[in-house]
Amino acid sequence: MKSLILSAVTLLCVNFSKAQNFHFTLFAGVSNYQGDLQPKRFTFNQGNLALGVGGLYELSEKLYLRGNFTVGKISGDDKKSFANSTRNLSFNSNLLDVHLGLEYDILNLYERSVVPFIFAGVSVFHYSPYTFDTTGRKVFLQPLGTEGQGFFQGREKYGLTKLSLPFGGGLKFAVSENVRIRFEIGFRKTFTDYLDDVSTTYADRAQLLANNGQRAVDLSFRGDELKGSTLTYPVADAKRGNAGSKDLYYFGGVGVSFRLSPMLEGRDRSSGGGRGKMGCPTNL
Repeated sequence: MKSLILSAVTLLCVNFSKAQNFHFTLFAGVSNYQGDLQPKRFTFNQGNLALGVGGLYELSEKLYLRGNFTVGKISGDDKKSFANSTRNLSFNSNLLDVHLGLEYDILNLYERSVVPFIFAGVSVFHYSPYTFDTTGRKVFLQPLGTEGQGFFQGREKYGLTKLSLPFGGGLKFAVSENVRIRFEIGFRKTFTDYLDDVSTTYADRAQLLANNGQRAVDLSFRGDELKGSTLTYPVADAKRGNAGSKDLYYFGGVGVSFRLSPMLEGRDRSSGGGRGKMGCPTNL
């Protein structure tokens, strides 16, 4: 009977120990992007609210497996970024990002109260750029083929669900063994240049009208909407965007993590000494 009880207690302690490795995370901050309508690599100009939930699993005291689901929004406007004011384009897009990766603490958070960390991984994200026409009506841009996608020079319509490569870092603050505050910035390198629906050159106006309709023509070039403008639709193959540079999006903000199965406080941070103890018996 004694050995049976000891085995049961040991099994419970092992499962409890594994549960202590899980941390639930919450995130709040801003989302933004770099592309043809927002050329700056990092700026709060035109930033939007982003929220996320996720989890961390401790593989060791410094290495974690991380997973996150983040929702945000990206936007760009030639009037605000001054990227190309005569083009007069603008867009918005809701953004859903599912991320899996590894996170590494440069120093040991069980020995210090503040440590820097880095992370990298892979994400699947979904976006769909839209704008508002002159009447204020919301119009999704991908179905229109504003650069002649579907017929012009072999261009195909871009997909709305893509892969990206996340990387970034930040600082962690240990409030206790079980609660941590984190500040982080995470970039997402994409393999598309169409987050903002702008990439290459203008399609021939007559062909665009015949194949994709008047709305595609109207929203491909909007310089003629500017007050007092005498601008007309550019000639075919005139530069509309920079196809040589892929778009990038990023999240930055503050988060908090909670250990799912609280660890007993079992050591003094100022003297180091490793993790707190669970209090499992070694003998019965």
